[in-house]
Amino acid sequence: MDRQIRVLVANRPKLMREVIIDTIVDQPDITIVGEVSEEGEILSRVEETHPDILFIALSDEQERPAVCEMILRSHPDVSILAVAEHSNQTMRYWASFDIHSSVMDASRDAILSAIRSRTVVRGEA
Repeated sequence: MDRQIRVLVANRPKLMREVIIDTIVDQPDITIVGEVSEEGEILSRVEETHPDILFIALSDEQERPAVCEMILRSHPDVSILAVAEHSNQTMRYWASFDIHSSVMDASRDAILSAIRSRTVVRGEA
C-alpha cells in the first residue's frame, strides 16, 4: 500500500470540522491524525501528529490566516487547506524556497570572500 496522507483538521466551527472529516474519512489513502478545536493548539498538534495536510478556517475576507506563516516557517512540508465557512472558497497554502546561484572566480580570494559574505549573499535575490 502507498504511504498514507496524514490530515489534521483544525477548522472552526465544529460543524465545518465534521463536514471535512465526513468528506475524507472513507478515503483509503487518507488518515485523520487529529482534530483541533482551538487555534492556539494548532502548532502543538502539528508538532505531535506531523500531518501532510492541515485544514484551517478561512475568513470571509479571504485574507491569509496568521497561523499559516507560523506553521509553514516551522513545518514547511505541511500543506494548508483553508476553508471559508460562509462562502464557497478554499485556499491552499504551502512553503517553497528558491535556490540561487552566481558565477564566481575559482580563486582563493573569491572563495574566502564568498565564505565571509555568506549572510549578505543569502539576502539577495
